[in-house]
Amino acid sequence: MSETEIREWVIDQAYARDRIDKYITESWEEEVSRSQVQLWIASGQVKVNGNPVKANYKLAEGDRLEVSVPEPAAVEIVPEDIPLDVAYEDRDVIVVNKPRGMVVHPAPGHGSGTLVNALMYHCKDLSGINGELRPGIVHRIDKDTSGLLMAAKNDKAHASLAAQLKDHSVTRRYVALVHGNVSHDQGTVDAPIGRDPQDRKMFTVIEKNSKHAVTHFAVLERFGDYTLLELQLETGRTHQIRVHMKFIGHPLVGDPMYGRNKGIKMDGQALHAKVLGFIHPSSGEYMEFMAELPADMVELLANLRSR
Repeated sequence: MSETEIREWVIDQAYARDRIDKYITESWEEEVSRSQVQLWIASGQVKVNGNPVKANYKLAEGDRLEVSVPEPAAVEIVPEDIPLDVAYEDRDVIVVNKPRGMVVHPAPGHGSGTLVNALMYHCKDLSGINGELRPGIVHRIDKDTSGLLMAAKNDKAHASLAAQLKDHSVTRRYVALVHGNVSHDQGTVDAPIGRDPQDRKMFTVIEKNSKHAVTHFAVLERFGDYTLLELQLETGRTHQIRVHMKFIGHPLVGDPMYGRNKGIKMDGQALHAKVLGFIHPSSGEYMEFMAELPADMVELLANLRSR
């Protein structure tokens, strides 16, 4: 059973006079509704300077805001015999090549057919740090992104891998096809990402209620009106590559949220987590894995080269 997670903020001058329920909703990295936040406040799980407050409380500069995140509700996740493309496995960790279209862990609307359902059938043993809904999951990639993902098979391994992610020492390199001709052969996007105030299901580059985000890119191949990039994550924010590429004017091909409604059509964004490297939790050795591009991206690039 996982412990209750505590999230904390110190309010700076820019957010003074904001309603506390609005601030938490916009600052939460995962999607959360304002009504859910108000329920947390009503049940005393939200405190300012150590004291419970009401949902209409107006924040002041220097306030210390603390939210006790409730553990996931106990649910039974049914192990499912779904084929897995396993790149590596031992008693501590498993690395899989996730296909585009597969959701990583159960969520509303996706109670089955997820990577977690498949892992529970395949492994029988996964770490419990994330609680019942996300056993073993240390990080995730979007449903419509393919590629390498690691999962922990015990709590010690989970803690080690999570610490490496927090320290930005995990190697994560992606390949993406983007719209337009990227003029620089290489570069870095250093721009903070937060929830889009106009649509909280999306993220955007924004100063307010945001988190530091850095993506490095290098051009692999140019096709005139499209560019193939290798991208390396320094941080791992939700939708980071998709948001950063849109920000510099080169959104991902096929991206249903941040892309363009013209040009090449794909079922999901042309983004693949190709390289994953980390220090093994038990041996202390650095391990690195590579997954070749999926067939649809290979075919797409072949068509571009033959134009």
